[in-house]
Amino acid sequence: MAQDGDLDRLLRGEKGAWETFVRRYAGLVVAAVRGVAREPAEVEDLTQDVFLRLCKDDFRLLRSYDASRAGLSTWITIVARSTARDAMRRHRPVSVPIEAVPEGRLAIDPVEPVRKLKLPEALLSPRQREILTMLYDRDMEVSEVALALGIDPQTVRSAHHKAMIKLRAHFRAEVE
Repeated sequence: MAQDGDLDRLLRGEKGAWETFVRRYAGLVVAAVRGVAREPAEVEDLTQDVFLRLCKDDFRLLRSYDASRAGLSTWITIVARSTARDAMRRHRPVSVPIEAVPEGRLAIDPVEPVRKLKLPEALLSPRQREILTMLYDRDMEVSEVALALGIDPQTVRSAHHKAMIKLRAHFRAEVE
């Protein structure tokens, strides 16, 4: 069988045998790995892991291949899948039910309130101040602000835009 001859040459250490082996089985290994991982970068990394495993310790794993138990292609597919699954298991983030986490670990650091910026009174119109307050402090949507003020949503967006231009200019001048 040609594939067993390639393996024999590889295990004897013939020059170029590894390249021939990789070229012959790369597609098979990629297909097997693709069954476990979908992301192209993961498939590439896992394919490399499979070939590293096969050549590790002077081809120890390849030397364990028994032709009486399976064909070489079948055996390589099994090795590729198991290597990929093992790697995915090792890299999978451990998930823990929230109930199992002690309450002390769930506590968050208290957040200091953000102090209000003191802006010159004349910088923004009363309507612009009101719109910014509703959008940012009260976390309202444009449509909600428009409804509350009895104006068109586009008017809210326009007033917001003009206020932001004024604020940028003000703070840019303050920095310079």
